Amino acid sequence: MDRSLLHSDIILEDNRALLRPLRENDIEHLLPFAIHEPEIWRYSLTQAGSEDKLRRYISIALDAKAKGKEYPFIIFDKKTQSYAGSTRFYDIQPEYDTLQLGYTWYGSEYQGTGLNKHCKLLLLQLAFENLGVVRVEFRADNNNKKSIAAMKSIGCVEEGVLRQHLPTADGLGRRDSIILSILKAEWPTVKKRLLHRLSS
Repeated sequence: MDRSLLHSDIILEDNRALLRPLRENDIEHLLPFAIHEPEIWRYSLTQAGSEDKLRRYISIALDAKAKGKEYPFIIFDKKTQSYAGSTRFYDIQPEYDTLQLGYTWYGSEYQGTGLNKHCKLLLLQLAFENLGVVRVEFRADNNNKKSIAAMKSIGCVEEGVLRQHLPTADGLGRRDSIILSILKAEWPTVKKRLLHRLSS
């Protein structure tokens, strides 16, 4: 894995989406989602549904980036000329050429608009073609059917479910986590399918 890229300012862009490194002052762009859209955080292990929680959310992400463990992005929707959400690489393991792609969320008006597919294409291109990873893993609460459907629609392969894997955000129970992935050998087919869907 080419780690040098992860220590630079990465800008990903196509005709619909722009992703750039998340910064501390991006709270001003993301705060409306934190305050007004609690449904975003329903399945999230890291809650950001208030100003204080969002500040902590961003701080944790930036701290992990400084340690080389994560690379968080803010998402800008060119179609509406507005900020739409956030995503990141995490659990980056250069020695094994693997990483996870997640912590992905969008405001409600951006969901189901095709923006996510544009972002995933850009991120997966970066992972497989520039960073040189062999495997990109995705995880989600097994009850989050909308997120799981979105991951499968871009070509993720379901691998299994970790039962009672993690505590739920409210601390009242434990969630099952579904594991999906895309492998380097599968990427050309996944990319071709994504490009076809985005052009149709």
